[in-house]
Amino acid sequence: MTTPVALWTPAEDALTTTRVGRFMSWLPTIGRPEFADYETLWQWSTDFPGEFWSAIWQYFELGRHVTASGALADASMPGARWFPDSTVNYAKAVLAAPGRADDDVIVIGRSDSREPVELTVAQLRSAVGACQEGLRRLGVERGDRVAAYLPNIPETVVLLLACAGLGAVFSSCAPEFGTRSVTDRWSQITPKVLVAIDGYLYGDKHIDRRGEVAAIREALPGLEHVVSLSYSGGEVEDALSWTELLEAPAEPSFMDLPFDHPLYVLYSSGTTGLPKPIVHGHGGITLEHVKMLALHHDLGPDDRFYWFCTTGWMMWNYLVSAPAVGASMVLYDGNPGFGGLESQWRLAAETGITNFGTSAPFLLACRKADIVPSEVADLSALRGIGSTGSPLPPEGFEYVYESISPNVLLTSLSGGTDVCTGFVGGAPIVPVYKGEIACRCLGAKVEAYDPAGEPLIGEQGELVVTAPMPSMPVGFFDDDGSRYREAYFDAWPGVWRHGDWITVTERGTCVITGRSDATLKRGGVRLGTSEFYSVVEDLDEIADSLVVHLEDNEGGMGRLLLFVVPVEGVEVDDSLRAVIAKRLRSGLSPRHVPDEVHAVPAVPRTLSGKKLEIPVKRILTGTPIDVAASTGALANPESLEAFLRFA
Repeated sequence: MTTPVALWTPAEDALTTTRVGRFMSWLPTIGRPEFADYETLWQWSTDFPGEFWSAIWQYFELGRHVTASGALADASMPGARWFPDSTVNYAKAVLAAPGRADDDVIVIGRSDSREPVELTVAQLRSAVGACQEGLRRLGVERGDRVAAYLPNIPETVVLLLACAGLGAVFSSCAPEFGTRSVTDRWSQITPKVLVAIDGYLYGDKHIDRRGEVAAIREALPGLEHVVSLSYSGGEVEDALSWTELLEAPAEPSFMDLPFDHPLYVLYSSGTTGLPKPIVHGHGGITLEHVKMLALHHDLGPDDRFYWFCTTGWMMWNYLVSAPAVGASMVLYDGNPGFGGLESQWRLAAETGITNFGTSAPFLLACRKADIVPSEVADLSALRGIGSTGSPLPPEGFEYVYESISPNVLLTSLSGGTDVCTGFVGGAPIVPVYKGEIACRCLGAKVEAYDPAGEPLIGEQGELVVTAPMPSMPVGFFDDDGSRYREAYFDAWPGVWRHGDWITVTERGTCVITGRSDATLKRGGVRLGTSEFYSVVEDLDEIADSLVVHLEDNEGGMGRLLLFVVPVEGVEVDDSLRAVIAKRLRSGLSPRHVPDEVHAVPAVPRTLSGKKLEIPVKRILTGTPIDVAASTGALANPESLEAFLRFA
């Protein structure tokens, strides 16, 4: 076994200077155990979830004191009952902005479509109050759904918080979603109000969305009102304007709500069927996000938190919670590559970002382009780098510490829309090892299971969660519980199966090796897709790749197909195929050498950047494109056409 390489280690005084360290010091003052390190703290947090989450509730002053039994009244999965006698309101927690003054800037918006926008704490609260008053005039009440066809801009934050304060249920789709993708989602929740933009700029390209808005409106017969936000100079016809909605000043109000009252509806990717409408509750999201943002990302009143995302990805919801721990949020809407990949690093310098979140593909693209962010921009304010969306390979870790900063805390985060958070990530009191996720997150009892349901250490297994978490879904919208149970709890009763392959090391670090439903099996050996991509995409000639294994029903090895996107000017010939085979054979194993290597114009991805191995596999086995994938949920649906010739 190779010796792990530590790329970053906590400061000697980390237990006194970080928020998680101070939390550990505080625990004995309320009768909880004393902990000397992260691993024992994690173990306690998952063995005694009622004690841990009641402590989080108390530490972040989310409500009156709650005992451990009052925090977790029933630990069944599914069906755990959290804080049954407590009330909470997510918007109240976010707008509390602890440690911030009224005139402090709390929202920083940058966009390809308009001039910069910044809101102070007082301005954000005022806008939320006015928006609530406008929603009341439209008849919005507790439990009503409000849909947002809006980008990652301050107005979308205002709308979410206004809905939350009133007890209305928010749901957003990014404007790049196609009509079918949007209506597949919102037809399931029957919104009363739709707030939509007219269009937007993506770099220097204008995208008119008024036709899509009209089609969405037509497909939602229960819709009573449409509000138009003029974002690129136009207006949606026959709609109340955003300015009119907010015309009456009012103080924000916060309804006291049960812990599991619906906050918002997120959706599974919907790449192979109707997206699942995942209902998240006020209490679970509030608790989970303050824990993650404060204790894992070490965010506080001096921080500016950023994650490149859209309103169709749960990382946007994660980002919006930043003020709940006192941090400012930085929003960006537009083309991150416009003006070159360097533009994102210049954005970090310009806005004073202290924690910069992005995706593994973006970091790897910067590495391949030989961009050295520390030379491009002044990143002296940067304390943390976040990466999610897909596994970050070892060379991505090296790139962060060699080209961005040797001093940042790199958090490789893996979780999902299902829980609107990460199961595994980083913490400022544990080291960062090359190619390994630093730790299992507090309160997340993550384990690797073998097929018999036995936990594994040091071996790859199914990622499962064996104790309840507050941010597990309230349920699916309009479901009797059967779809929810089938989605997560069918493999092992009472155990959440997430659908990823994970290895948990003896040191408590983790390695995610791709989706378990996209696993490649050759000669009885499981091969993770992320291993392929790490090796293949490290070649200078390859820009992107996708691997699929087609099983042989006769019991043979089947066909292992590798599709590559060559860089401009490179031909995928026998010489390059030989180089790829040699790299895979020496870097991984002979089983990883593909039977065929083909060039394609692009790799199909979801709007959040995930590769689509399963839909491609279905296309290769004869399934029509419109059946194999919901093209409206894809960033580049046209890319699927290229795979038809290999079927």
